[in-house]
Amino acid sequence: MNQINDTPFSYLVKVGHISANPVSVRLEANAQERAGLARLWNILSVDSLKAELQIAKWKKDGVRIKGSVQARIAQACVVTLEPVPAEIDEAIDQIFVPENSRLARRISEESSELLLDPDGEDMPEPFVGDTIDAGVVVAEAVALAIDPYPRKEGIVFGDHIEDDGKNDKKPNPFAVLKDWKKDE
Repeated sequence: MNQINDTPFSYLVKVGHISANPVSVRLEANAQERAGLARLWNILSVDSLKAELQIAKWKKDGVRIKGSVQARIAQACVVTLEPVPAEIDEAIDQIFVPENSRLARRISEESSELLLDPDGEDMPEPFVGDTIDAGVVVAEAVALAIDPYPRKEGIVFGDHIEDDGKNDKKPNPFAVLKDWKKDE
């Protein structure tokens, strides 16, 4: 994570000021930040956004941000375009290491391949400089939990008729050749 970003919701954490004992941080977005997030996520509104985080040192020079985020948002229904309210409650557990740290990469010695375990823990996220933006971590957690196809309760695609393909005719690739001999 870079300390210079264009996010509407930001809470910068100086890595050098973090101790091994977790520090509790409570974040809440104000009206301007919520409006900016709604534009960023292309939704109707962000009615509330709160996070309870524990920030602590991880190993020698890493940082762990753990906690939960709650948000109330409104999206447009994909069928009727009416507002659809949604409640989001997500857990956060993210580890950050300096970009040059060997803990940021899990590379096999013999093949130089990156090893990823889809069921394992996430790889540590590298950061540049001495600052991590915890606000971006919170905003990303909410963004990933947003339903990409919100639908108002009880609404279905009733008038939509699926094409059954009965009237489809495949074009004859030789049809253009039928009049070929007539021109000579």
